[in-house]
Amino acid sequence: MTGGTGPFARRPSWDVRFPRSQSRSVDVREHAKLVGEALHESADLARKEFALFRAEMTNNVRALAMGLVSVIVAAVFAILALIWLTQALVDWLGAMLGSQALAALIVGGVIALIAIGLGLYGRSAMAKGSPVPKHTLHALERDIEHDREILSRGAPR
Repeated sequence: MTGGTGPFARRPSWDVRFPRSQSRSVDVREHAKLVGEALHESADLARKEFALFRAEMTNNVRALAMGLVSVIVAAVFAILALIWLTQALVDWLGAMLGSQALAALIVGGVIALIAIGLGLYGRSAMAKGSPVPKHTLHALERDIEHDREILSRGAPR
């Protein structure tokens, strides 16, 4: 209540008076400047987070592509191995001597080992890569936590 008009008059608690030496327009300009700086820093942070996201996704896609190429190459070598092993079996059964067939078996076995090695390498390369941008998600979680801390402390007055 605002009873009385003298120096001891009571004002409501929501009635805020600025000293005559401070101007409200200066206060408003300071707040506008702070809000502008916060928006600028937020936009800058968003740009940096997006750049991190792009870099991480590029690396993940590159690793997956290398794994896929290795699996395709392994499949080609596996087909070649099957051709050589089949030819060796035919030569061995046909000639029953084994000299020509033995050479074909050795070559087919080596190609099969190459195919197995490349297949295992491709599978492990694909298992290492992930389409989920882990670093970006971690940075975003850290930023959100930082913003929550600032908001929980309250805005400066």
